[in-house]
Amino acid sequence: MSERPFQPRIIAFCCNWCSYAGADLAGVSRLQMPSNFKVIRVMCSARVAPEWIIKALSSGVDGVMVLGCHIGDCHYISGNHRAAKRFAVLREMLGCVGINPDRLLVDWVSASEGPQFQKIVTNFVERVAVLGPGKAAGEQRAKGTSELNGLTQQAEKRE
Repeated sequence: MSERPFQPRIIAFCCNWCSYAGADLAGVSRLQMPSNFKVIRVMCSARVAPEWIIKALSSGVDGVMVLGCHIGDCHYISGNHRAAKRFAVLREMLGCVGINPDRLLVDWVSASEGPQFQKIVTNFVERVAVLGPGKAAGEQRAKGTSELNGLTQQAEKRE
């Protein structure tokens, strides 16, 4: 009996104003996308705390995407600039603690870019699938579902 190929668990933090709307457009346009990612809506990509990403990656999630408005088009003026700087530093830190920085993607998608959202998600899922399971495999993966739900609730409370 053959085993199913590895399907990475992905979280996508999407800003309410652009990326979330882009995800919605991809969905209503019925664009084909992997189904193994969970979207968490945040008001701005700058509202995503680096601790959430570290917690997700250490709780069994295999990859995290932070998707926001294009640079210069942030509904909160400079939120995406702050996010870009913050997550560039976080990528370096992940490497220092033994987590492959390729498990984090920061990108920009506008509300009218459903096909772009589809492309970003599909490429990232494929990239993480090649990397294989994250460090938190086995028991952590099973436990990670409840922690993932807690992370979703934290994000909602912060808004």
